[in-house]
Amino acid sequence: MDVRHSHGTEVYVVRACYEDDAADLIAVGGAHSVEVLLLSESSCKTIANFHIGSRITAIAWSSRVSSPSSADDWSIELAVAGADFSLYLLSKSASSEEEIFPFGGGLSGHHGKVNDMTFCGGQSEDSMRYVATVSDDKVLIVWDLNPNLNIASPPSPGATLPERPQPTAYVINFPHPLTSVDSHPSTSKELIVADCRGSVFLTDWRSDPDENEQYSWRNHSVLELVEPRALADAASGLSTKWSGSVAWRRDPSADFVGAAYGSKFSLWDMGNLYGGKPYVTGTSFAEGGHQFRWCPTYPDYFALSTSSPAKGAVIHVHNVAYTHSQPTAFQIAPRPLYVRSFDFVACRGIPRIVAAVGRDVIVFYIGVDS
Repeated sequence: MDVRHSHGTEVYVVRACYEDDAADLIAVGGAHSVEVLLLSESSCKTIANFHIGSRITAIAWSSRVSSPSSADDWSIELAVAGADFSLYLLSKSASSEEEIFPFGGGLSGHHGKVNDMTFCGGQSEDSMRYVATVSDDKVLIVWDLNPNLNIASPPSPGATLPERPQPTAYVINFPHPLTSVDSHPSTSKELIVADCRGSVFLTDWRSDPDENEQYSWRNHSVLELVEPRALADAASGLSTKWSGSVAWRRDPSADFVGAAYGSKFSLWDMGNLYGGKPYVTGTSFAEGGHQFRWCPTYPDYFALSTSSPAKGAVIHVHNVAYTHSQPTAFQIAPRPLYVRSFDFVACRGIPRIVAAVGRDVIVFYIGVDS
């Protein structure tokens, strides 16, 4: 059964929580607020609503989270980015109201749209300490949310959290605008970062910075993966807009990376690099793919969406074992609607996808009970 929830404004970002104790939680970013939904098999309800005041461009879940369905003393924590380049840490628990802590403002923060973000501390306590953000300003920033250095927070009318030290920023510059970032729970020092031109960098953000800051990204990058067609289009000026969505498959090996660039999807096996080129590519949307997501519960499945309304709101689901076969297409809504954002729900059982379509959040199964 599909679940449909009206957010009240246009929905720009949806992110499912992948933590075992909170796999039924969904974060929804709209025109001025972030809503947290508790999902059941046939319905959902709002358990938190944070008023940010600007359009949401990115959301990341912390590991400091538990769902009301798994604990009486539940709590949620997530980081979000606004269209005005602002960053916020949001939290709520069974015993406290919504708390909003702004950070990253001023000269230490981004100066372009924040396109993506992820917590990146691995499986240790650092998993809730470090969050990485990437932006149109060509910068990757890793934020230490619990710094040893106590820098007093400036007074802010939007801050409802008791005063705490401002996070410190670790900045890595890249040569081109950055569109996507992802982490893997098995590593606390590496990130996958995609730029707008067809390059994907495995970046060790804990390595010592290069003396020449202009090229510091070379020192941090363990390896560079390339999507040849996207790179060629960008170099020849055929690329019409910035694009690129990358995701790290959540299996123990941490070897597989997938990305959407233009009409192509690409898969890389970092255990067998082929000179940095993908081991398989395919066409999913001729009009251009927008987002790439791996299924956290069935790692063989991945899905892509398109931001083109030509065929309405559609998501294609692929199987790694049959990458050259036609994907399974899920038509969610007619044109001119399209999928602005989507994610796999991490609940066990038949995989489900949550999609942002217009003002609605739609959750649907991609299979049936056999």
